[in-house]
Amino acid sequence: MSREAIPFAAADISALARSLRGQLMTRKALPSHVEMLNMLARATGHRNFQHLRAQGGAAAAAPTPATREPAPPAEPMDLATVSRVAGHFDSAGRMVRWPGKTRHQELGLWVLWARLPARRTLSEGEVNAAINAGHLFGDHAILRRSLCNAGLLARTPDGREYRRVERPPTAEAAALIARVKAQAG
Repeated sequence: MSREAIPFAAADISALARSLRGQLMTRKALPSHVEMLNMLARATGHRNFQHLRAQGGAAAAAPTPATREPAPPAEPMDLATVSRVAGHFDSAGRMVRWPGKTRHQELGLWVLWARLPARRTLSEGEVNAAINAGHLFGDHAILRRSLCNAGLLARTPDGREYRRVERPPTAEAAALIARVKAQAG
């Protein structure tokens, strides 16, 4: 009987290790094979292994070193774009209006991403509260949906649990986050 290959990837290996350690610390004996599969699935934000399997894996399988393509050359940072997007935030670091350009929207989402607590499962209400604290135009739904669509926020299929996706911001996003924090003093 052939086995189904289920891709497994974790956005943050440190969070994965911490989650596994925490789950193993509560046990008196070594877990069985199935219990270990469930632990790995839970460490990536799934309810259990069956949930991971139903979704076709944690994410697209990470490329192996043998198949990884060389990294493209770093693009120069566009400081003019960072300045334009920073203009959409007030002196308290809150987004005052939703940018019209998609590129500016994507960059502005990183500031909201930085406000979300790392490595914590949040309810929809907690996510909405964090987003509402970071903007003034009254549409937390578009911001929450945009964070999910941009891959900065992950949610369960039923929308009950959310987790900030841990990944390094782009150079422009990091510059914008730093600039908005400096504005907010």
